[in-house]
This record gives sequence, structure tokens and C-alpha cells, in this order.
Amino acid sequence: MTRLLRYTLLGLLIAIGLIASLIYSLTWRPEAKEALPVSCSAQAPTLVPGQALKVMTWNVQYLAGKRYVFWNDLAAGDDESPTPEDMAFSLDEVARVIRDEQPDIVLLQELDDGAKASDYQNQLKLLQDRVTDLYPCTAQAFDWKADFVPEPHIFGSVGRQLATLSRYQIEHAERLQLPVAPANFISRQFKPKNALLVTYLPLHNGGQMAVLNTHLDRAPQPDETLQTQVTAVAKVLDKYESRGTPWLIGGDFNLLPLGQYRRLPAEQRTPYSADSALHVLWDKYPMIPNNNEASGIDRAQWLTHYPNDPGLNGPDRTVDYLFYSPHIKRVEARVRQDDTLRISDHLPVIARFLLPAAP
Repeated sequence: MTRLLRYTLLGLLIAIGLIASLIYSLTWRPEAKEALPVSCSAQAPTLVPGQALKVMTWNVQYLAGKRYVFWNDLAAGDDESPTPEDMAFSLDEVARVIRDEQPDIVLLQELDDGAKASDYQNQLKLLQDRVTDLYPCTAQAFDWKADFVPEPHIFGSVGRQLATLSRYQIEHAERLQLPVAPANFISRQFKPKNALLVTYLPLHNGGQMAVLNTHLDRAPQPDETLQTQVTAVAKVLDKYESRGTPWLIGGDFNLLPLGQYRRLPAEQRTPYSADSALHVLWDKYPMIPNNNEASGIDRAQWLTHYPNDPGLNGPDRTVDYLFYSPHIKRVEARVRQDDTLRISDHLPVIARFLLPAAP
């Protein structure tokens, strides 16, 4: 081997090492299971077996609002970030809806923290400032985080969170990593890392309730990722059910209910498959909205997603749900549509339950 070749190879190895070191320093590698800090006032009440519980789940779309077609919404979309004025409007509107509904537990997806696209806002803190009197307890978990993403439309930091607000005591919380989409080693470091945010609420009788919050993968084309993620979620729920722990989960599952795939125009079906992976959950556990509601005669009342697509003039599909243990009783449920269409590309799902009575 000539001296020139040796020096060339050495230079390449050094360059590869420097690139790997840079990627390592800029990206985030969460553990499979992580304990999370909880912010909770000692004065917050404790759940009582048999009580009523009102829950809301809502993907608030990093407060971007509906005046944009973002680069990752449609191939023709070229918007990259909302204005501070639009985010301020959406923040006030999200706070207004929450204060009007006053659910006991709020499950939020897509709140930004430190992201270039949302002007580096800590959106959870901004929201907490408006509803702190209602929700003394909070837990949060990132599902996308990097100091720099080289994608031309981002070209800066990302930071996106799940957040759970509770009127009741949260004993502890944890983040459970879900399977991620297949990708090469380098690009995988910059992609979202979907997860479960699990909060444990103590009960007066010494037990506890598990409340889970999630946002599953948004795939541009159908692949196995959502199937593996739903299967992983089901295993977690099965564990709580086998232990007799009451639980509920809410979030943006990015999957259709039974019957909606064929109702979508062909060009809107691309991210989905005819056989929804969500059947892994609805085959075992009650779902809100259930398949009869989401695909029945009154299905328009249960649509939860209004994509940023100028060809649409309203919500056209259901992708946000609440699932719950069969030991919990559903009292009532609805999707709040009448005054939320301009706040986010998702609509809030709201339900009231009765917790199981003490044995």
C-alpha cells in the first residue's frame, strides 16, 4: 500500500469519525423505558374508585393553525412554519376549549419545545400558564428531538412532545419507546421516535390507574411500522388488564376505523391500508369512536382529522381515539367539531367514564 493511499484511507476514517461524532452530538437516543419527572401539587385530589372521569385527547399540531399547507402535508405544500401571530391565536383557542370543557385529564400531542419551526417556543409552558388553576399535575415526553435536522425544509432543531395534564394526583410517569420506522443508520437518528407517555394516578383504595398518551407513526406509504407499533401498544395494555389495573389510552393513532378506507377518494388513501392495523386493539378493547359510530349513518359527527389540503373543506376521516379497559364504563362521548375546525388539523375527542368501584 502506497503512502498516499494510506494517508487517504486515514483521512477518510477521520472524516467518518467526525461525522459520526457530530451526528451523535446533535441527535437523541432515548432508552426503551425511562422514568420521567412529574410536576404535581400536593393539594391535587386523589382518584376515588367508582367516580366519574372526563378525558380529552387532542393533537394540537404545534399550534400551527389551518392557514397553511406544509411541506410534509402535500407534495405541493411549501409552507415551513407558522407565524407567531397564528401560534398565539391557536394557543388562546386551545386554552379556551380546554377551559370550556374542563376535562379531568387532557392528553395532548404535538406540543413543540425548542423547535425552529415554532420559533423555539416551550408550548406546554405557554399553555400551562393559561390553565394552571385547572391542572396542578403534568407529565411530558419527547417523541421527536434533535438539535439539528439537515432536511432542507427544517434545517434546524426539532422538539415535539406528548403532554398529559391532570386535575388529579400523578404518582409517577414513564416513557416507553415504540418500534421506529425502518431507515438507514444516519437518517434514523433524525426521525421521530414514537412513544407512550404513561402516567400512574393513585386511587384512594391503594391501587392505581394507568393513563397512556401516544402519537403513532405518520407514514407517507403503508409499511409494517404502524402494525408493529400497535402490537407493542396492545402488549402494554394486556399487561395492565392482566394485573387488574384500570387503564385508558388516547392519542393520534394515524389509522382508520373499519369502513372508512373505501369512503376516501383514491388520492387520500395513500398513507393507509384497507386492513387497518387498529383491529389489533378494537378486537379486544372498547374504542371511542367505535366502528359503528365512525362508519355508521352519523359518521360525520365522529370525524377527527381535517388535513391541510386545499381540496378539502372539512374533516374527512377518523384517526384519533380513546381506548379503555372493559372494567371502565363509558358514559358519553363526542368529537368537538363546531368551534375547533380552525385551531388544528385534528379535533378533540372527549369522553366521560365511570371508574370501576372498589372490590
